[in-house]
Amino acid sequence: MQLVQAMSRIGVESAFEVLVKAKALEKQGKSVIHLEIGEPDFPTPKHVVEAGKRALDEGWTKYGPTQGLPELRESIAAYISRTRGVEVGPQHVCVVPGGKPIMYFAIIALLEAGDEAIYPNPGFPIYESMIRFQGAKPVPIPLVESRGFSFNLDLLERSLTDRTKLVILNSPQNPTGGIMPAEDVRRLAEMLRNRDVMVLSDEIYSRICYEGESVSIASFPGMLEKTVILDGFSKTYSMTGWRLGYGVMPEWLADAVVKLMVNSNSCTASFTQRAGIAALEGPQDDVNTMVAEFRRRRDAIVKGLNQIPGIRCPEPAGAFYVFPNVTGTGLSSKALADMLLNEAGVACLDGNCFGSHGDGYLRFSYANSLDNIQEALNRIRKISARWA
Repeated sequence: MQLVQAMSRIGVESAFEVLVKAKALEKQGKSVIHLEIGEPDFPTPKHVVEAGKRALDEGWTKYGPTQGLPELRESIAAYISRTRGVEVGPQHVCVVPGGKPIMYFAIIALLEAGDEAIYPNPGFPIYESMIRFQGAKPVPIPLVESRGFSFNLDLLERSLTDRTKLVILNSPQNPTGGIMPAEDVRRLAEMLRNRDVMVLSDEIYSRICYEGESVSIASFPGMLEKTVILDGFSKTYSMTGWRLGYGVMPEWLADAVVKLMVNSNSCTASFTQRAGIAALEGPQDDVNTMVAEFRRRRDAIVKGLNQIPGIRCPEPAGAFYVFPNVTGTGLSSKALADMLLNEAGVACLDGNCFGSHGDGYLRFSYANSLDNIQEALNRIRKISARWA
């Protein structure tokens, strides 16, 4: 027996591959500082954990509605309506185990062979992976450093064709930390409003902003009915292992996502959904504290990397990643990432993991303690004698 051909088109998320390599080195006794994985190092807020425990004690351990618990969908709809300035109801919300299922289900439901999908490059690798898996054509739009890692909208407009069925946005962005300027979002909305195209707006880092705020394309006239908002609890509430995410979308697409959910996951765990209600409706102090600490770490890692020969590090406006340009080292980004892991004990990602336009860059996650970040900078500084 052989795998179907479509499996040859599906990719992986390289952060987990590097994590495995780093863990193997640690097993051999090597000290490794983990700046490769995009996971907040803060504990899940106490009141959220308590809500999850309480839900287990109260028996929320059985199947729930495929679309999600009505109470959580109502809470999500109220949150999205308030924060995005739109009007949505629980009928527009699909609760799923993590953020990736919304990418997966939306792309499966909206694309078929021969269609085209525009996406950011460098960008989250699952976008391109799923577009290719469907037999559609991925159309990358470079995010360039000189534009603050935002779309070149003139290029994007030239890339639109009659076969374009999906445009993927991600702001704040992984891996660059860039935020799409509000004026660019407005202009893009004007481009797409009257076209037969949907938008997948990945807003999973929407609460982690340092300079201004991220604007959702769904908030512009005529775009709510053309947009899938992807958000969740993993990053904002440090709930990566709880596997709790959601999409907000037109009802006709929500119906399709529910069908895909029932054929794959049946439902999202009920007790985690009860914890999600507590996260959205409870105190937000822990979120604010986390974002303030991320800002401190951002400032420290940007300053430190810019003091190392051959490295130029722009200041990100959101998320918890820096994406420094390392072409000045004279090494390829892959060779440098391997050197940092194997010789300096600093785990990071080669920018090529996020697409060809990430070549010459590294991604460091500063979701680690300030002490560990400073130690990582010291280690990089020491090894920089190899290329300085």
